Amino acid sequence: MLESKVISIILGGGQGSRLSPLTATRSKPAVPIGGKYRLVDIPISNCINSDLMRMFVLTQFNSASLNKHIKNTYNFGSFSNAFVDILAAEQTPGNEGWYQGTADAVRQSLHHLKQHDFEYVLILSGDQLYQMDFRHMIKNHIDKGAEITIATIPVNAKDGTSFGILKADENLSITSFTEKPNAEKIIGWESEVGPEMEAQGRNYLASMGIYLFNKNVLINMLEGNNRHDFGKQIIPDAVGINKIISYQYEGYWTDIGNIDSFFEANLGLTDDVPEFNLFDNCPIYSRARMLPPSKIGGTRLESVIIADGCIINADEIKRSVVGIRSRIGKGTKVSNCYIMGSDYYQTIEEMRGDAAAHKPLTGIGENSVIDTAILDKNCYIGNNVSIKGGQHLPDSDCATHTIKEGIIVIKKSAIIPDGTVIG
Repeated sequence: MLESKVISIILGGGQGSRLSPLTATRSKPAVPIGGKYRLVDIPISNCINSDLMRMFVLTQFNSASLNKHIKNTYNFGSFSNAFVDILAAEQTPGNEGWYQGTADAVRQSLHHLKQHDFEYVLILSGDQLYQMDFRHMIKNHIDKGAEITIATIPVNAKDGTSFGILKADENLSITSFTEKPNAEKIIGWESEVGPEMEAQGRNYLASMGIYLFNKNVLINMLEGNNRHDFGKQIIPDAVGINKIISYQYEGYWTDIGNIDSFFEANLGLTDDVPEFNLFDNCPIYSRARMLPPSKIGGTRLESVIIADGCIINADEIKRSVVGIRSRIGKGTKVSNCYIMGSDYYQTIEEMRGDAAAHKPLTGIGENSVIDTAILDKNCYIGNNVSIKGGQHLPDSDCATHTIKEGIIVIKKSAIIPDGTVIG
């Protein structure tokens, strides 16, 4: 079987500064998404759904919560060859530095890979939202006799300036590459795409940061040199030397690069037929929590996703994702929000004690208004609080919250007292 010949490597990313403050205490792949998942669950689930059951996750920044999540989630049993292993950056006698880029991360991990039997290496990003059956990509790679396959997605000229753009011939062989060309330079970089993509003006092939290498090709490229990055160095240097094939993907895909894209990706899940559909036959796997069903009393709901274990008595919630163990009090109105929820419940005694001391309880209190915001885990939002984002707000950073692109991000475990107005 082809699947047994593949090792998958999921890149954990760097410091994730553009996704700050969500990455202040956790690595980018560990950021909660969709109310009950983590970003890393997406590539891992794509691999599992493709019967690719041997995976390494490479990380070095704030990796504790990611390690815990993977340890508690992906256990395949003693009688299986399947695994999802964390490879954190490590100093060795031969290398005393941290990962310097995507290619350097894989280079430093080669000695772990070589302990396994495989013919192909699938390299994935840990911060993208998409559903793909990698078996089609692998079969295409073998059928065309490729040494490297790059997953590409057709984009228009405007979006193309944000990606590495590949030029492919009629056989889908990649003949040239340019990194983030400007509006003038991108002209002439059009490639053959499907009729639907062409009709939408999506004539440029953007690299998705998903690569399939023949084992020996990858090892030869990485050993004995100091090129640190696949997109900026390894792939451009290989064009014209190695046989590189474009594998065109025309489904939904988004790179969770900043707060705005993260926010829109989550709220997009509430659409009637979302582009990233959680309700199809390609399940997203995550940690199984033994939580009770959510309890909702007197709340008007419109286009809302509610995860397990919530207690909701709000007045109304519109176009929002409500994460696990969320508590929302009476009279509160929530719209255009991603509420990540909590890692724990307060006991009745703790709630009574906090109420007597006039301290906010976990979750959102009563008679508050929350609009265009992200609430990180374990927030304490008091009563009569107003948090209203919008494009009129300048970017700023405070002790309890950050504003980016008009989106208010309440930081993890922040305490917002009664009557606070933000925005």
